[in-house]
This record gives sequence, C-alpha cells and structure tokens, in this order.
Amino acid sequence: MFVQTQKTPNPNSLKFIPGKKVSKVGTAEFSSREDTDNIFLKNILSINGVESIFLGEDFISINKKPDIDWDDIRHIAISLINEFYEEGNEFVLDENQKKNNDKNLQDIEKQIISILETKIKPAVARDGGDIQFVNFKNGVVKVQLKGSCSGCPSSVITLKQGVQNLLTHYIPDVKQVEAI
Repeated sequence: MFVQTQKTPNPNSLKFIPGKKVSKVGTAEFSSREDTDNIFLKNILSINGVESIFLGEDFISINKKPDIDWDDIRHIAISLINEFYEEGNEFVLDENQKKNNDKNLQDIEKQIISILETKIKPAVARDGGDIQFVNFKNGVVKVQLKGSCSGCPSSVITLKQGVQNLLTHYIPDVKQVEAI
C-alpha cells in the first residue's frame, strides 16, 4: 500500500491519503488519547509532537507542535497507517461514536448548513480540514474550524474572504462569520 502525503496551507498540518476509506461516519477530530478507545488513533496520538488527528472520509490530517519537524513524525505515521490497513481493517471509524443531535434548527440555519456542506466543505476538505456550523445569532454565523484549518495562518483570510462572502451573498441576513 502507498500512503500519499500532501502539504496543507497550515505548516503544522499534513494530510495523509491512504487510498482507502478512513471514516464511514463523517468527520471526527481527536486531540487526546483519552478521547477514543480506537487503538490506531491512540498510537498516532502517541507519536512525539502530534497534537491532534482529524479524520475525513478518505484522508487523515495530523497536526503537530510547531517545534517538531515533520521528518520526526511522517514515517512513523505512514508505517502505522500501512499496518492498520494491512491487518484487514476497512475503516478507522465505522460506527458513529458521537451522533450529532438534530436540533430544532430554524430555516435560516438550515440554509447556512446547506451552503457550508455543499459549497465550502469540499474545498476545505481538499486542504485536510473541516468547517462545522455552531450557531447563528444577530447576523453572526459561528463556525468551528477543524483539522488542518485549526490554527492555520490563512484560515482568517479564508473565513472572511471565502466563507463570509459566500454566505452573505446567498443569505442577506448573514452579516459576519466568526470562528470559535
């Protein structure tokens, strides 16, 4: 198996592409060994310098501490990913560990989520990250950036020039977008 790596706009995040499905249940982020019972995730989080792991449908983004070099992490992570799939595992996550409660969303919130899901998430996923709707109040949309987007120097520009411009274009009630 050949695991590809891809740089992201965040110098402290690297996208690993195993060429197989990673998550069958959507995206998930882990920043502590205590966050999961999954041995594979615990092993990745045990690598010196790893701060968090973000799982997409077909990729794994690993965020590292700024003072650690990628050469100290990359080969160990690739080895663990190869080993995981060579053991016959098909998915890192194949059951929904944290079901998102379907709140009673207002129509405008459903519109915001729809635009995020169809127009923004695919672009953000290409860079190894994710964006999730948190809430909408008084014209302000609050979102959470995950994976490579979390802590990325260019995420503020993306948020204002990309996400905010798109949402305000489609939904006039939206005045501003903020990351939490």
